[in-house]
Amino acid sequence: MTNETLAQFPEEAKNEDSAVVFGFWMYLMGDFILFAGLFATYAVLRNNTFGGPAGSAIFNLPFVLIETLVLLTSSFTCGLSLLAARKGEARRVVGWLIATVVLGLSFAALEISEFTRLVMAGNGPQRSGFLSAYFTLVEVHGLHVLIGCLWVVALIVAISIRGLTRSNMRKLALWSLFWHFLEIVWIFIFVIVYLLGVMYP
Repeated sequence: MTNETLAQFPEEAKNEDSAVVFGFWMYLMGDFILFAGLFATYAVLRNNTFGGPAGSAIFNLPFVLIETLVLLTSSFTCGLSLLAARKGEARRVVGWLIATVVLGLSFAALEISEFTRLVMAGNGPQRSGFLSAYFTLVEVHGLHVLIGCLWVVALIVAISIRGLTRSNMRKLALWSLFWHFLEIVWIFIFVIVYLLGVMYP
């Protein structure tokens, strides 16, 4: 059903929007359960270093703080894109989304460089249960960030071609939910994994 057809049947369009939003919230709940399981696994294996280094010995807290600031800044640009969308300013929406993609990819690049540093130092996921749980948790989050970047690139193309249609507005709203969810997860990672890992080895 096209957007033009939906415009002729507003009640059907509203029902379709509700179904899509409900389905997306169900997906987010599934992701929440996934991350909850990964956090629980990390909590169990946190002290299982098997003679290898603990988090306090390998985590570079200032570097991780930079990662955190980059991701939080992307949350701000994401919010600005929504404000511009409500005003019908398609060009500003695209501009803020491009800024969000750049920040998201910068975060991913910083994360990859951190993983590379650890692996090159012999502290890869095979070193201990602690490192295995750490890499799994943080890498799954990083994969979600990359997926979010691909999603918003597709959204940028769609808005550039068709403008702020009903469908694109809905996709923008759903993507923003996904992006903010990832930022919340990262805050928990920063506090539980990095901050507590350094403060309470």
